[in-house]
Amino acid sequence: MKNIHWKILFSAALIGLSVLLHLLHYLIFRDSHHIFLYLLGDLAFLPVNVLLVTLVIEHLIRKQEKHSMFKKLNMVIGAFFSEAGAELLKIFWKFDIDPAYMEEHLILDKDWKQNDYYQLKKRFSAHKPQIDIQKVDIAHLKTFLSGKRDFFLRLLENPNLLEHETFTALLWAVFHLAEELSARHDLKNLPEADYEHLTGDIKRAYNLLIVEWIIYMRHLYNNYPYLFSLAIRMNPFDIKASAIIKNK
Repeated sequence: MKNIHWKILFSAALIGLSVLLHLLHYLIFRDSHHIFLYLLGDLAFLPVNVLLVTLVIEHLIRKQEKHSMFKKLNMVIGAFFSEAGAELLKIFWKFDIDPAYMEEHLILDKDWKQNDYYQLKKRFSAHKPQIDIQKVDIAHLKTFLSGKRDFFLRLLENPNLLEHETFTALLWAVFHLAEELSARHDLKNLPEADYEHLTGDIKRAYNLLIVEWIIYMRHLYNNYPYLFSLAIRMNPFDIKASAIIKNK
């Protein structure tokens, strides 16, 4: 209410100032013809002025604000991959029936260009991973996700993430998987239908996570070469990954 009251007073003051200046103009020059002539001209230009402000200038301002917001969101996404995302990719990869395919295509090259990342994202957006959740101990995945539950909740509470639909979808998929696993006390003796259901949940999270990781790596490549250098050395799909820079 205080904000609205201030706007009303400010608007009234501006209108009053305009009337006062026109009155002063008339008292000095005694020429109402020119006052109404320029007033009508200003009013005629007003629609164009509104058009410029609302459709052009406001669009540019919103575009800049959106760009700034996405830069901040990428900081949150970076925290996600540092805290949980990279390790989660390693765990999901162990379930993959064809790990060699993932390793072959997801070992990034430091000399890649924009189009290389675009093509990689396009490939894995359409990729349908095949996994076997009985291939390794699924209890480890449950323990890992349970330990990150509070972290995932804090991310979901961030209202700005609503602007980043793909990352929000990933968070919901991972959080749902954590809830599904947490609701099961014995993961070793489940009905086949239940294993199929969990397989679907893991596939969804796995695919979304891969695509988001590719997008994030492209962001680092474009904006933060020093962070990209570490990320590419710690590639979760590289069994020889190491932060240590070896001699050339």
